[in-house]
Amino acid sequence: MQKWIMSAFVGFAGLLTVFLLLFNLPAKEEVAEENNAVTIPDTPVNTAAAETIYKSSCLPCHGDQFQGAMGPALDKVGATMSKEKIYKQIVQGGGGMPGYKDRLSEEEIVNLTNWLASFQ
Repeated sequence: MQKWIMSAFVGFAGLLTVFLLLFNLPAKEEVAEENNAVTIPDTPVNTAAAETIYKSSCLPCHGDQFQGAMGPALDKVGATMSKEKIYKQIVQGGGGMPGYKDRLSEEEIVNLTNWLASFQ
């Protein structure tokens, strides 16, 4: 008796699977890759302003010699990351780093980005 019940259950599951595959399975949604291309202007770097921002916002995690502490070393960040990636990291944060979009002005972020990008 249990074999008949199990057979009926498996048969019903198979028919349901075929029905869903043929008629009712929702279409696969295309995930659009976010293409927020950011262009960082090549503005002259205000080194004093960038150092001030670094000391007040970045130094505790990235160290006084850019050697890294809780955060990664930044002494050669310009060689490993593009300006756009550096900018996005500062704005959005991630990997334990907070985003600074609401803490720094656009001008300060661009200046800091250009300054860090010069670290080769």
